[in-house]
Amino acid sequence: MRITDVIRRKGAEVVTVRPDHTVSELLTLLAEHRIGALVVSRDGASVDGIVSERDVVRTLHTHGAAVLDMPVSDLMTAEVTTCGPDDDVEHLMRLMTDQRVRHIPVVVDGSLHGIVSIGDVVKHRIDELQVERDQLVGYINQ
Repeated sequence: MRITDVIRRKGAEVVTVRPDHTVSELLTLLAEHRIGALVVSRDGASVDGIVSERDVVRTLHTHGAAVLDMPVSDLMTAEVTTCGPDDDVEHLMRLMTDQRVRHIPVVVDGSLHGIVSIGDVVKHRIDELQVERDQLVGYINQ
């Protein structure tokens, strides 16, 4: 299966945050959309970075409450691992495991096309296994 199949099921909407927004604004977006990471983008199409709840917690540990007024650019990961819609889901699972990341933006011709989380991948895999199970049960019951 391809990343495009995952995106088709979950939708291509991506919530982004500008690098100059504060961490407080970031936290509002994370809570509002009930998500764990945001793509950092100046224009909503480029991928300038990615920032997650983990980034906030780690910075909170070292800077305390002052983190809330810091710009997102101070916390974000600037070197972002991305994938394309034609990439294989198994490859993406391995990439997420090897790099210990839970969110990977999907990029097409340099533009943000979607984002895939580990939860999306797990759900997709469970759905695949259910279809295989149903086919096997149907075959056995023939």
